[in-house]
Amino acid sequence: MKIEIYTDGACSGNPGKGGYGIIMKVTKKNYEKKFSEGFRLTTNNRMELLAVIIALEKLTTPQEDVHIYTDSKYVSEAINQKWIVGWIKKNFKNVKNEDLWRRLIPLLRLHKIQFHWIKGHAGHPDNERCDQLAVKAAQSPDLSIDHTFERLKTS
Repeated sequence: MKIEIYTDGACSGNPGKGGYGIIMKVTKKNYEKKFSEGFRLTTNNRMELLAVIIALEKLTTPQEDVHIYTDSKYVSEAINQKWIVGWIKKNFKNVKNEDLWRRLIPLLRLHKIQFHWIKGHAGHPDNERCDQLAVKAAQSPDLSIDHTFERLKTS
């Protein structure tokens, strides 16, 4: 079964208030689900990456055929250009967002995943919807705490 996941992250200021948006689709089953969450202090790259992680964590059965669509070259190229392989070999020395990359790695092994880069703000309907979800989440009065980022930022 093919699962399509669209993700986006947003940040007002960088760092600043941020959020992510996710749309998950299974066309064969006419299924669509949306997720979003906002954070009081984070970065755009963290939100882009967290969106992918949260989406993969939502999948309940392993070995799914997963297609992730992101407008983040930071995320897509880290996987498609195999930067992450080098980061693992170097034990993530000098790699930003190490906590999130380490959280993503086991999820990548659970499924057959393909990452697709799509140009942001170019009229792709699901990317635009994800952006709206992320921005709205970042503007929410009830924001979560990105504990790792805030701890590193204040130390």
